[in-house]
Amino acid sequence: MPGGPVPLGGGIGANAPHSKFAGILMAAFAAFGGILYGYDTGTISGLQQMPDWLRTFGHPVPVSSTFPDGYGISSSQRSLVVSILSAGTFFGALSAAPFGDILGRKWGLVASCCVFSIGVALQTAATTLPLFIVGRIFAGLGVGAVSALVPMYQSECSPKWIRGAVVSLYQWAITIGLLLSNICNYATKNRPNHSAYRIPIAIQFIWAAILAGGMIFLPESPRWLIKKHRDSDAAIALSRLTSLPRDHPEVISELEEIRINLKHEEELGESSYLDCFRLSDNRIRFRTLTGIFLQAWQQLTGINFIFYFGTTFFTNAGIHNPYLISIATSTVNVGMTLPGIYGVERFGRRRLLLVGAVGMTVCEYIIAIIGSTTSKTNQPAQSAEVALVCFYLAFFASTWGPIAWVITGEIFPLNIRAKAMSLSTASNWLWNFGITYANEGLSLEQIDLLYRNVTPVRSVQYRKQLVAQGLELGAQPVSEKEDDLVSNEKV
Repeated sequence: MPGGPVPLGGGIGANAPHSKFAGILMAAFAAFGGILYGYDTGTISGLQQMPDWLRTFGHPVPVSSTFPDGYGISSSQRSLVVSILSAGTFFGALSAAPFGDILGRKWGLVASCCVFSIGVALQTAATTLPLFIVGRIFAGLGVGAVSALVPMYQSECSPKWIRGAVVSLYQWAITIGLLLSNICNYATKNRPNHSAYRIPIAIQFIWAAILAGGMIFLPESPRWLIKKHRDSDAAIALSRLTSLPRDHPEVISELEEIRINLKHEEELGESSYLDCFRLSDNRIRFRTLTGIFLQAWQQLTGINFIFYFGTTFFTNAGIHNPYLISIATSTVNVGMTLPGIYGVERFGRRRLLLVGAVGMTVCEYIIAIIGSTTSKTNQPAQSAEVALVCFYLAFFASTWGPIAWVITGEIFPLNIRAKAMSLSTASNWLWNFGITYANEGLSLEQIDLLYRNVTPVRSVQYRKQLVAQGLELGAQPVSEKEDDLVSNEKV
């Protein structure tokens, strides 16, 4: 990286033997935080289709293929339930900066798990929608902080020669969490009481306890300890991570390198969020924008449409067992992340991002064409859509899924790393929230009308109009320009 005093993104033991797996395992354990992210993301998709959940939180509706038990929730309520987590995670990701800088990377993760557990408790106990939504907010705050702190901890504690693969394990854990959530939903969906949705939600206590309990026994980031002038503790932590004695030349050299780098950064003054966007020889603004846009583009691939609304999507497409299809697609997601973990060090970050973008684009265009030109009763078309979704997931899982986290975890210097990482991760969750809320409850034709007739500023108001009137492609909605003209005439 031009302008950087040392190779960025942390990493330890550049000259140590490549067989020191104790440090690798310690850094890799933090990837368990991805289970929280993935499981919570996947759970809500299945919960919304469970008969008991709909009876508890919904209201009577006409019996239909979508609501066979005569209970449902409105599109606005569905949007709120799904997207409110992303709103919480946006602020949770921003809170990762003070958590990570004040408490440390390690104890910041433990505190985030506690906040997450409060949200899980509220959702488990809820029998009314407002309490369930508050629980989603708290869970989002915890997941958001975890999603920023895990790659930060891994980048600073994993060996340099395998840092990319270790950070990629975080994305793999996300995919495993998604798979586990689909399996749990499938196992409990037909239970006749509240345990149908409470069991999948309450299982999240286990994931939070494992992560928080394990982190208590792991070393703190040596870089954070040096930043806090706790040199003795930093030597102990680095010794554990490298499996070398505290007085070993490699440990001493590594600590001195961290001190020199930190001193150089401290000479530039105390960092703030504004410093993340300042022009400098270190190209800080370029790095910050790189992280923000990478995380935004990861969401703009549309991946979370499958994870949030996959069950609903497959049901509307005419597939009779959408839960099993969701399990199958999640299995593909888990399996195809492994080539990405290998390829990130073998082929490089940029090349894999380009290949993944091209592959996903092709799959999405074909899915859109099939969905727009065939009917629900066309069995070959249904099978083709499922297959193409799996190919799409394979491209994402092996490229953009893990690599976006790897890059944002390694490009920032220490003095702004927590703040820049929180901004990058917040970008991920902000776009997650925006896409989820804007598109939920709309058909493809209605989404087309949304983009054709209004600007983003008025999209929320226009979306409500589409939902209320049930406008489709053949209808004649009032466009933004026409609406302005009518308003002027009335005046």
